[in-house]
Amino acid sequence: MKSRIHPVSRPVVFRDRVADTAFLTRSTADSGERVTWEDGNSYPVIDVETSSASHPFYTGGRQVLDTAGRVERFRRRYGTGDASRG
Repeated sequence: MKSRIHPVSRPVVFRDRVADTAFLTRSTADSGERVTWEDGNSYPVIDVETSSASHPFYTGGRQVLDTAGRVERFRRRYGTGDASRG
């Protein structure tokens, strides 16, 4: 690799507060907040909204979408077809 053109990679803890899990990995991301990890060292911590521990695709959970409302809104907006037909 060429020197001085790649960002610095360092150990970072990513924390998913929804699933109450955290994992240590390498990243170029940085944070002012730090956390003490299981090995006793302090690492920058980045809070994420979704990880594989909380995402419905990985957990097998389902997300209910209001598809009927979306279809009706589309038909009202673009005036295609009869609104009573599905």
